[in-house]
Amino acid sequence: MHMHVHTPVEGRLRCSVPSLPAIKPDRLKTAKTLVEKAVKLRKVFSVQGPYPVIRAALWARGWVERRLSHPVQRAPHCHGNDEDGDDGDVGKEENLDDMYDLMSRLVRNETTYFHWTTRRDYIDCRFLRNDQMTNHYANSGSFTTKVGLCVNLRNLQWFDTGDPDTFFPRCYRLGAEDEKHAFIDDFKRTACTSLLQHVVETSRWRSDGAEGGEQKVKNSVSDELNNVEHRFVGPAMIDMALHVCQEFLSVLEHVDIDVTVETPPSVEEQQWAEFLQDYYMVVHEGVLIRGSSVFVERCQAMLIRLQEICPQLDTDGLNNIWIIKPGAKSRGRGIICMNRLDEILALVDSDRALPKESKWVVQKYLERPLLVHGTKFDIRQWFLVTDWNPLTVWFYRECYLRFSTQPYSTKTLDSSVHLCNNSIQKHFQPSCERHPEVPEDNMWSCSQFRAFLQRQGRGAEWESVVIPGMQQAVVSALQTAQDLVEPRKASFELYGADFILGRDLRPWLLEINASPTMACSTTVTAHLCPAVQLDTLRVVLDRRTDPSAYTGGFQLIFKQAAVEVPQYVGVNLLVEGAPIRRSRPPLHRQTVISNPPLTIQFPPDQSSSEEVEMTLGANGATLVPRSLSFSLCPPHSMSDCTSQANPGHGSHISRSFLPQTAFKPQHRTPTRVFPSLQGPLPTLEVFSLRPNIVAGSTACCNPNMSSHPSHHRHQLFLCSQRHSMAKYKGEFTGEHKY
Repeated sequence: MHMHVHTPVEGRLRCSVPSLPAIKPDRLKTAKTLVEKAVKLRKVFSVQGPYPVIRAALWARGWVERRLSHPVQRAPHCHGNDEDGDDGDVGKEENLDDMYDLMSRLVRNETTYFHWTTRRDYIDCRFLRNDQMTNHYANSGSFTTKVGLCVNLRNLQWFDTGDPDTFFPRCYRLGAEDEKHAFIDDFKRTACTSLLQHVVETSRWRSDGAEGGEQKVKNSVSDELNNVEHRFVGPAMIDMALHVCQEFLSVLEHVDIDVTVETPPSVEEQQWAEFLQDYYMVVHEGVLIRGSSVFVERCQAMLIRLQEICPQLDTDGLNNIWIIKPGAKSRGRGIICMNRLDEILALVDSDRALPKESKWVVQKYLERPLLVHGTKFDIRQWFLVTDWNPLTVWFYRECYLRFSTQPYSTKTLDSSVHLCNNSIQKHFQPSCERHPEVPEDNMWSCSQFRAFLQRQGRGAEWESVVIPGMQQAVVSALQTAQDLVEPRKASFELYGADFILGRDLRPWLLEINASPTMACSTTVTAHLCPAVQLDTLRVVLDRRTDPSAYTGGFQLIFKQAAVEVPQYVGVNLLVEGAPIRRSRPPLHRQTVISNPPLTIQFPPDQSSSEEVEMTLGANGATLVPRSLSFSLCPPHSMSDCTSQANPGHGSHISRSFLPQTAFKPQHRTPTRVFPSLQGPLPTLEVFSLRPNIVAGSTACCNPNMSSHPSHHRHQLFLCSQRHSMAKYKGEFTGEHKY
């Protein structure tokens, strides 16, 4: 019974063990030889994701793959900020040769020296060695997310003289309260400028139509409409639009520098609400403005002035369309086009998580792009960054166009018309109204587009306008994010930038994607995607060992001077400088004070007035004793003290240490008693005083006493106490030099 129960389980276990192919000895020997050579040369790589071109190219270079756990299971989310999820179409692992499979098993415990992944979070760069390469940089979301690009491009003025408004449509974060108010102001102002353009273009259309005789019928119809009151709005809205535009120009010219915050706005909210309602009726519903013809010249003059300072005026159009994007999503997910302010704000207020995360951005839609046969398109352009310090950028010479499946129109806000992402357009069938020369697979190579421009007589503008504009936009975006990206030397990254061309062929940057799709979904991408992968390996591997190696379609367009990064010294700070010496602390008087009064006698060659001027010289300097000879004795009598200084009784002080005047007591000056000191003190007889002038010195005397000689007291004792007390042997005698 026991064997009967476990037999089926053992059978299932045996069935679950994979059957391995038989390994021939000669093939094993060859595999070991190749693996040993690859390991010695540090040629072990790992690829996570469907990249058969990368695998084949590395194998051809003598690299051996160290396979990791099934990364393909994460393919639906493996593109980060990329717009296309079509890599899943080629996500099936290719059938590998048995030899490569065997070699991969032999290096399963070896170190990987080259990582190629679809997501940057597969590999933590902090744990990589300096000789391990990876195809991602940390913190590159500062320009590969819509929020990051929106915020960082505003700092371009600190890195370059370029203006982001000349290549990047105006953009705001709806989750940030201050930017939300800035967007509201921009929407209202754009409504005013769009209204002025509407007045001018409507007048031009009428004048052009009036030249043809067949337009008489239309004019009669228009005359009839003039009698229909509800089909018209008053001309006051044009006056208001002109006033708002003039106020905007005044702000740019700093005319409002003296306007206080408390100054009420020139246009009240109720007036704005009425203006926007009339604007929607005129622009979206075709309602006419009564008497608008008299404003045409004023509108034209204002638009000319605005054109000089608003580089996006030509692309703004008439409908005031804005595109709302999730800040960190890709492949066109969640993107909505709107043209009414109340609807946009309602969307923001309905999402409670939006204000906290600030993950949504609103960007001005380019309403007047360049069209190919009446169809909108955008451009996918690759570029490669191989270093961030110094910033080194490679630009790929090939790109491709992605078309919409529907003819272009601003009267509808459907994504099939305005979003050219292949992941969106693949769900729609091409419209029968679309021009037949637009490709069925919705893609063109850049050579096909250049041929189209050549037929339009604008072929030279590709090299003179389009390419330089795209390169400058890419470099500007990278410069603003340079301080935020981790500049790891052994890393590199391939990016895909999306552009839209204006009618003047000026490129406008929409977004930058990490891990751009390499799916061969059309004949165009089937040729270009493998080529850009091979050329990427040429730059990051071949040129690493040979600076003159062939780089394929990549061209070095920017390499800045290296910036030295200060060495990190940790939290311990070193302060260099000279120490400040502390002044000597005041000494205690009781160590030298005794009962008899203090008397000072001066030699005859120095008057008593010099004693008064001891602290102030001729120039206000302090006179400090340089050599002072003195004798202290108990207070018995002046004669005792005098006789103590006689040569016959000078046993206390050596003759060699005393000046000659010390042995001439008959020339001594009268004694001066300090009246401020009461009580018996020891007497001091000065034999010689040699002054030394020290400007501003306060070393030996208090500056407050300089003008009062009677306040000197026993200052000389305080200055010389430390040395005199050291020589104190019971008989207070000695000599001190300052």
